Amino acid sequence: MLPPAASRPSDCIPAKFLHSSLNKVKHPINVVKWTPEGRRLLTASSSGEFTLWNGMGFNFETIMQAHDSAIRAVSYSHDDNWLISGDHDGYVKFWQPNFNNVQVIEAHKDPIRDLAFAPTDVKFATASDDATIKIWDFNTGKEELTITGHNWEVKSVDWNPVKGLIASGSKDHLIKLWDPRNGRCLTTFHNHKNTISKVLFDPKRGDILATCARDQTARIFDLRMMRDVVLLRGHDKDVQTLTFHPNYANLVSTGGSDGTLFHYLLDEQHAPQGVAHTISPYDSADPKTHPTHSIWPRHKVPFAHDWAIWSLDWHPLGHILASGSNDRITRFWTRNRPGDTAYINDRYHIGEAAAEAQGTWDRRGGKKQLQEQEEREYEDEAEGLVDQKMPPKQAQFPGIPGLPGLPSTANDGTSQGGAQPQFPGMGAVPPPPPPGGLPGLGIPNLDPSNPPNLKQLASLLGNLPPGSLPPMPPPIPGMAGVSGFPPPPPLPANFPGGVIPPGLLPPGFKLPPGFPQGVPPPPPPLAGGGLPGLGPSPMWHDGAQESKGGAVSSIRKRAPLPSQEESLAEEKRRGKYRTAR
Repeated sequence: MLPPAASRPSDCIPAKFLHSSLNKVKHPINVVKWTPEGRRLLTASSSGEFTLWNGMGFNFETIMQAHDSAIRAVSYSHDDNWLISGDHDGYVKFWQPNFNNVQVIEAHKDPIRDLAFAPTDVKFATASDDATIKIWDFNTGKEELTITGHNWEVKSVDWNPVKGLIASGSKDHLIKLWDPRNGRCLTTFHNHKNTISKVLFDPKRGDILATCARDQTARIFDLRMMRDVVLLRGHDKDVQTLTFHPNYANLVSTGGSDGTLFHYLLDEQHAPQGVAHTISPYDSADPKTHPTHSIWPRHKVPFAHDWAIWSLDWHPLGHILASGSNDRITRFWTRNRPGDTAYINDRYHIGEAAAEAQGTWDRRGGKKQLQEQEEREYEDEAEGLVDQKMPPKQAQFPGIPGLPGLPSTANDGTSQGGAQPQFPGMGAVPPPPPPGGLPGLGIPNLDPSNPPNLKQLASLLGNLPPGSLPPMPPPIPGMAGVSGFPPPPPLPANFPGGVIPPGLLPPGFKLPPGFPQGVPPPPPPLAGGGLPGLGPSPMWHDGAQESKGGAVSSIRKRAPLPSQEESLAEEKRRGKYRTAR
């Protein structure tokens, strides 16, 4: 199997499903973009987050809050050293390859729909819902030119890779070509009948312009003839995006609003049955006046996504296609191996119901697999958000190491540096008071670090001036010699033995009159071996059978559980289960 650069375009069609990736918190994926070296895939969501996925294992790597609103467009510079992104609030951010944000500019007051770098990377263009296109100086971040001419929102813009030419598509159904030096409109195409979704130059020579619209079609324009030469048919719903293969300009992939993914070869018609075969304008005697050549998909993936596909992007090597959809899932597609035809019957080609009927997909197993995949993504995301991939320590009780359940005061290696609150909503726990007494008593010559003994404390208290200590409470009526403290409550009448067990009172302590003396007798054994008030336990019985004298063995064993055969026989006797005829 040769690499895409050494293969034919028909061998590079990404017809086989490879992997699905989804975030822990799911949001619609507006943009998918491979990093220039192809090691990672960058996805931009409607929550304003950047997510990086590994380009080999397709697992989660990291996530960051890049914008405060939905990200609508992302573009890498041609020298691969810069990244710019535009959001729904009209802001454009400049990023380094390590995703260090170096500059933010307010480019428009309305949402930004597309971004495009000039071939020299000195300038870039922005398209917005305010019906304008703006040219910016990348080094200074200053606006150089505002291009007006569209009558409605500008949905897409692209800069020719080799020429000083800008193409734009708008909600006014028009495609315009502009001179970026002075903003002059060079020509206007009126071929589409609805909102233009995407305009894109071929990445190699720049002679071909591909467009798609919400009129269920996509078109290929040849700038050398200033006309559309190919009409891409087959979609039943709006066409939202398209992309060129990085090595072959005649391989075009489109994504529809119904989640369909189609692949076209521009030099092959693939007309359905009942449609007459036509020739291309290039093969006609008069290319300028010959009718547009209609072609149909070489391969269809009707159930690629559940909802609209917003973005498509090829791996730089051309062997993997990534798709981002409104169903909050990023999917990877690749070419099938020679002789592999099983992919034609998967749920992405024939649907879930048909695949389940044929046995090529299990609905329950698919849901279980999706759940396991989500759990893996959760774990990967939790690990990726910890600095240096150090897992946080187990939560502990403050001041008591090893007690789980509450946050720990130690550094756990996270980006917060371990400064986590001990109790939610209570802040930090105050330290215990210092030993040696409490402040505010006004006792002189009392060192908290070296407390005196009781005799010294008594002498200090005796030398205090009158009125320094609060008065003692008055004596209790009927208790001579006892003042200020009520007597202990009497013991209950049913207290075992009516006495207090030994060891609970200090040595030499005398109980007041009325308290019984002595050690309580042991409690009597429970009848039947059960708990008080519950009777004998049904799950436990004596290990030996009762003797003739009625003596019960002290060895306790668990009663054997009934076998499945006995339980089934008992249920059959009750008439609940019967043998199938």
